[in-house]
Amino acid sequence: MSSYADVAAKNSEQSPEEAYVLHRDTRAPPVPGMNHDESTASSLIDVDSPHVSSVKSDFQSQEIKTETQADRIAREAEESAERARLKASKEASAAKDKASAEAKKAKAEAKKTGKKLQDNKDNPVVVGNAILWGVTAVAVGYGAYQKQQEGKLDWKLAGTVGAGLAALAAGDYFASQWLFENKYPPK
Repeated sequence: MSSYADVAAKNSEQSPEEAYVLHRDTRAPPVPGMNHDESTASSLIDVDSPHVSSVKSDFQSQEIKTETQADRIAREAEESAERARLKASKEASAAKDKASAEAKKAKAEAKKTGKKLQDNKDNPVVVGNAILWGVTAVAVGYGAYQKQQEGKLDWKLAGTVGAGLAALAAGDYFASQWLFENKYPPK
């Protein structure tokens, strides 16, 4: 056995056998080998949680890996839903305002037309048109009812009557325009 001074004098050059023999009683026993098996749960640390937990081995393939991530995704979904709700609310309010403005415009136009009709209620052209279209509506309705009862109402007859009504409307329009311009001007 060599002393420390002898070993230091040799400039720490000793064989592995000498090193093992010299420190045989003071060396720690070798570490036993570990079996690495992926089929069982492996320990991974969830750094976002206040405690250490173990997770399954398919952890890396999961879409959401931590509770913090799940909370964040849920919070983002809620915020997105709230933004969509606010946007829809604003669009509905804008549509309501637009519809209200259009309704007021239509009401004013109807009032104007109603006033024009009221002013011209004694004009023979207006009275003639009212009588013409009232009689026409009753005649077409009664004729359609009779044909339906007889079982003779079909699309050919309906188309023919529709074409006749269109011709009557066109003739009435041009005749009324001529009468308004030349004989009975509106007020």
